[in-house]
Amino acid sequence: MSEPTHGQPVDPLADAGYREVPAAEGGRVGRSWWDANAREYLDEHGDFLGPADFCWCPEGLRETDAHLLGELDGARVLEIGAGAAQCSRWLARRGVQVVATDVSGGMLAAGARYDTQVGAHTPLVHADARALPFADASFDVAFTAFGAIPFVPDADRVHGEVARVLRPGGRWVFAVTHPVRWAFPDDPGEGGLTATRSYFDRRPYVEIGASGRVLYAEYHRTLGDHIAELAAAGFVLDRLVEPEWPSDNDRTWGGWGPVRGARLPGTAIFVTHR
Repeated sequence: MSEPTHGQPVDPLADAGYREVPAAEGGRVGRSWWDANAREYLDEHGDFLGPADFCWCPEGLRETDAHLLGELDGARVLEIGAGAAQCSRWLARRGVQVVATDVSGGMLAAGARYDTQVGAHTPLVHADARALPFADASFDVAFTAFGAIPFVPDADRVHGEVARVLRPGGRWVFAVTHPVRWAFPDDPGEGGLTATRSYFDRRPYVEIGASGRVLYAEYHRTLGDHIAELAAAGFVLDRLVEPEWPSDNDRTWGGWGPVRGARLPGTAIFVTHR
């Protein structure tokens, strides 16, 4: 773990694994974890993501090639779980009306530094995706690249809020770890090619500190779970994109890498409309 912000002492990692935790506790640790680890995360992955580029996933699929958001001329766009707002910054520099939100003040502060670095102005809003501070039907498109949804036990609330702030017919696109990956060890090499747990085991991955406090929680949903939550919020699934690992990408990112990528999907991108 990196040194948290605000001078708080580190709570050393004592245990990690798949276990049930109280929903309220698991759902609130994302803010503190990303605040504590924003700088370390960007030091490790910032060169790949760039300060103003729209990358959907570790496979390297970029919006300039994928066009998953559709036609954006005149559209008002919302990014959920934006991190340092690299994707929104890329859109804003192309004249798109975009607002970036994140629950982590540490990540948004990094976004402000990126704005200074590249000479941009990206609207940044500190907000929980489960309680968005926007009026009903105020956006045409919403998206997230690995933001919010994996880190809350109640992703149905995220979908509900997105549905509320989208205009009828509005598009909602989100990328998450491909659910099948949860059956395999988080190992980018040969060790990650053999399933060791049930795909249907929905217990979150949880890290516990020496104090007994939950430090990190990430939640698994099957493909069926994702689709059921979307349907309940009033969304229609248009496409499910499963990016293949490109032969020229030799980067390892956590459990992602060319060895696993050649055989297993790493990312699922849901393209939907309200």
